[in-house]
Amino acid sequence: MARVTNPLTNTEVKQAKPKDKEYNLADGDGLMLRVKPNGSKLWVFNYTKPYSKKRANISFGKYPDVSLAQGREKRKHAKELLAQDIDPKAQKDKLSLEQKERIENTLLSVASKWFEIKQTQISHDYSIDVWRSLELHIFPQLGNYPVSEITAPLTIKTLTPIATKGSLETVKRLSQRLNEIMAYAVNTGVIHSNPLAGIKAAFANPKKQHMPTLRPEELPNFMKSLSIASIKLVTRYLIEWQLHTMVRPSEAAAASWSEIDFKNKLWNIPASRMKKAREHSIPLTEQALSLLEAIKPISGHREFVFPSDREPRKHANVSTANMAIKRMGYKGRLVSHGLRAIASTTLNEQGFDSDIIESALSHVDNNEVRRAYNRADYLERRAKMMTWWSNHIESCANGNFSLASSTKGLRAVNG
Repeated sequence: MARVTNPLTNTEVKQAKPKDKEYNLADGDGLMLRVKPNGSKLWVFNYTKPYSKKRANISFGKYPDVSLAQGREKRKHAKELLAQDIDPKAQKDKLSLEQKERIENTLLSVASKWFEIKQTQISHDYSIDVWRSLELHIFPQLGNYPVSEITAPLTIKTLTPIATKGSLETVKRLSQRLNEIMAYAVNTGVIHSNPLAGIKAAFANPKKQHMPTLRPEELPNFMKSLSIASIKLVTRYLIEWQLHTMVRPSEAAAASWSEIDFKNKLWNIPASRMKKAREHSIPLTEQALSLLEAIKPISGHREFVFPSDREPRKHANVSTANMAIKRMGYKGRLVSHGLRAIASTTLNEQGFDSDIIESALSHVDNNEVRRAYNRADYLERRAKMMTWWSNHIESCANGNFSLASSTKGLRAVNG
């Protein structure tokens, strides 16, 4: 005759005393209270595993944290799983792992992993801007949320105050970056789908704002203003260098002597400093080389061509040229980035090949074959165009002073 197990009572469970050896008090149907010599009491469920038919135990937790009634409820749930050929211990381990991953895979954690890859694809300065925008606008509100709990309404709520201020371009960029992070989470198996794919529709599109720049015919007046401007000499060198080389402000400000190839008359900017993380070589005209010769006594013994005024071991601030141009009276009319537009407009109006101009501006060609051809063939053609451009800048300085016109410092440019 089968042995009958009487269910435990709350009193029996509460008054169970420890012994020299561990022992069990059975409640029936596999549930037992395990009493250890140190006095701790643990609910254990003994069962037969599906398929293998081996005996196994699963812990339901400690008493009194888990009461007798709760222990029985857990037993009931375990038996329901067994009826479906699901191992309750394996199911518990799976859920624990999922919970652990959910907690560990916060938006901040996943974004950090995404950024490790992202920063290899963009310039160093741009990568700093990308991460800083997330630190400023996203992580304070959403950083500690498990990425699986990030929803469109929650994200829109976070971005709305920024949009209300009129910073729609910032909202657009943050939306793009959040979508990249979510796409990374999908591709790495953290989540199944991207819940933020359509959040840009919740905000108005930013109006296209072109960088303030000058018309080509205004360049002579700018060169005159530059010649008499009350700005530091290194800053003036920097502005002229950017004008002659057609580079971005960040690329000019951080130019280092190690990047200059005097023998081949090239400035080779490494991929790590370029916006699209692709190396960019710039043919150096005689005027550009003259600028380098002129500034050598100031910075030739240092790392950077254009040293910071306060910290000479560091390069000039990216905004240095921009601030100087404002002080020259061009606020709202021209920014340092707009110097590139002056070059582009002038060269296009002069009939130069638009592909050569785009290449000089380091606008990336998405066609791999054509880009390879560009590097081999366009460099020589770009050199000729750059020479024309430097000569044009010099002619615009006629009657004024141009630092690029002499390695000995300032002298009048003859017409």
